[in-house]
Amino acid sequence: MPKMKTNKSVKKRFRVTKKGKVLGSRALRRHMMTDRSPKKKRQLRRKMPVDKLHVGALKALMPYDR
Repeated sequence: MPKMKTNKSVKKRFRVTKKGKVLGSRALRRHMMTDRSPKKKRQLRRKMPVDKLHVGALKALMPYDR
């Protein structure tokens, strides 16, 4: 059986931790950042766990990154 291909766009946007959690970047970071406080901008830099509903689909798209 041939190897499965990793979806490169998903691999660039998400990462899987050692315990199997999928982390992705947060929303609200694209524009109008001057209106936000330094604390809010700092908090938005951190990665956020993906909702459990989508974890299975994302892991299927990244078969070798578990």
